[in-house]
Amino acid sequence: MDKIIISLGIEGTAEKTGVGIVDSQGNILSSVGKQLIPPAGGIHPREASEHHAYWIPVLVKEALEKAKIGLKDLDLVAFSQGPGLGPALRTTATAARALSLSLEIPIVGVNHCLGHVEIGRLTTGAEDPVSLYVSGGNTQVIAFAEGRYRVFGETLDIALGNCLDQFSREVGLGHPGGPKVEKLSRESSNYIQLPYTVKGMDLSFSGLLTAALRKREKGASLEDLSYSLQETAFGMLVEVTERALAHTQKKEVMLCGGVAVNERLRDMVSQMSKEHYADFFIPPGEYCGDNGAMIAWMGQLVYEDRGGQKLKDTKVIQRYRTDQVDVPWMESSKKRLKLPQELLAKGAEANILEGEWLSQDILIKKRIPKGYRIKELDDYLRKSRSKREARLIGEAKKQGVRTPVLYNIDLQEKALYMEKISGQMVKDVLPHLEKSRRRNLCQEIGRKIGLLHSAEIIHGDLTTSNLILSDNDVVFIDFGLGRFSDLVEDKGVDLLVFKKAISGIHNKISAECFKEILKGYEIAPDYEKVLRKIEEIESRGRYW
Repeated sequence: MDKIIISLGIEGTAEKTGVGIVDSQGNILSSVGKQLIPPAGGIHPREASEHHAYWIPVLVKEALEKAKIGLKDLDLVAFSQGPGLGPALRTTATAARALSLSLEIPIVGVNHCLGHVEIGRLTTGAEDPVSLYVSGGNTQVIAFAEGRYRVFGETLDIALGNCLDQFSREVGLGHPGGPKVEKLSRESSNYIQLPYTVKGMDLSFSGLLTAALRKREKGASLEDLSYSLQETAFGMLVEVTERALAHTQKKEVMLCGGVAVNERLRDMVSQMSKEHYADFFIPPGEYCGDNGAMIAWMGQLVYEDRGGQKLKDTKVIQRYRTDQVDVPWMESSKKRLKLPQELLAKGAEANILEGEWLSQDILIKKRIPKGYRIKELDDYLRKSRSKREARLIGEAKKQGVRTPVLYNIDLQEKALYMEKISGQMVKDVLPHLEKSRRRNLCQEIGRKIGLLHSAEIIHGDLTTSNLILSDNDVVFIDFGLGRFSDLVEDKGVDLLVFKKAISGIHNKISAECFKEILKGYEIAPDYEKVLRKIEEIESRGRYW
């Protein structure tokens, strides 16, 4: 029988100090923590570092006592290597190194974000979920594909928790903001319209935050704004998760991270999962926020695969990307979503049904009400997107980009009646094409995106699921998130959304494919500016 390994994990990426002890069979022996709550303002990196330095020794002792073991019983020490606040990470790493050296046991640095996902899988039994990970410093939609967890969507600026904290501080509620906003939101049902910014499977919270603060300056009540801020932000989050679920066709959804304790967000993600016939999971409350147990368990997984690290490899990685980590312990589930027979497809935007128009077979794209969104917001989005999509389809066709013929629009039902395109989704074709044919197809896709952007048309949801190969031509569908814009930023985001979607599903050929797409895109008049903008957006710090 293999020896049971006992690992101690130290969490210290931001304001929460956590220590946990887990064995190699997945038994959580203890998990203790201490949160820094500043008297005013936000979290200062130096203060977080000092907080960790004081509390780590105290919490190590407490964790050992709760686990009913001694220091000599530990076989491994793990620590959060990143992402996070630099000074906080360094203090945590120093403590872990000291334990490793003094006890002469191996050390492993792990990715904090994956710790949330893996403790979620351990405590819930989820096998292969689409995970919505939301915290003070991170907002990501994560799913496993081809050997790694891929980021299918994320914030393009600030994280959700950061948005709630900043709002709370600016209006005088203090820190942390999430619980205070949640409490006030329960005292209102008056929705104030705020910017709802979803860009494919990415989203943005900075405009939402600014608009909410301006509404407060003009006299809007805190109760109404808290309610409206939550409903808008959470609606965006659940929609991008829904879009990733439709794209990957996985059977499970998991909500994790510190903001996952919010009851309204839990209800919304649960409702969306039901609407997509997917199973919903959420870790116990004590393992939603940052904790040492998730680091200890992640350490077990990494250690089992590759052993301990040399001390020189334990330097902190402040911008440690989720998709930088190989995860050989994970494999894709063969379980996939099963839809009712009457549905041809179920996307995040709409249900697709077969129908008839003037004696010919057609498809009906019907934006059905979303149970997770409040009626005011849901009605507005469904109607505005239906009208805008109809216009964009027509304008794209004028530019020489093939789109379905639109026969009718029913704004009462929020439904589009359109041509039924015969062919295969590019998603299903791309990996199996001979290399020269794949290159030509990608260049043609890039050329047509260039035509759209030249006419100031932003598709808004470029994925290989929204392209159909029909009669050797590429048909662009699903302009539901599209808009008209001449901004280089919007064009760059449009292509970046596509790049990430390709990487998530077709990782082995993604670099090759995107390179060819950009070759085709050279026809766009502001090609060079857009390329620079893509690089700029990718380089922006999206953590902390």
